[in-house]
Amino acid sequence: MARLATGIWISAYLARLRLADIPAYVTAKGDATSGAVVVKCATLDGRARALQRSYDLRTERRIWLALAEGVETEVDAAVARARRSDPDLWVLELEDRAGRTLLEQDGLD
Repeated sequence: MARLATGIWISAYLARLRLADIPAYVTAKGDATSGAVVVKCATLDGRARALQRSYDLRTERRIWLALAEGVETEVDAAVARARRSDPDLWVLELEDRAGRTLLEQDGLD
């Protein structure tokens, strides 16, 4: 199965976030073709959650798993460590009090 280039996926995701009035920013630009993605969602109360895409061997599907969750500075530190170990990593930061990421929607999961 052909995979969608990361840069195209990022553009489509940002468009969906704009339509849902969820502010989002690309804070680290990775490889446009095959870079991995981390989505950090800050709930504007000092807390955040960072999600990364993984492959579930049991279901043979791609899923989003928590990279870090808790105090925003600790989540930022985890994201920085991931970025240091993978310079092709994209990092998107969202701000939503309800913690919405839309990643469970069709086409983004």
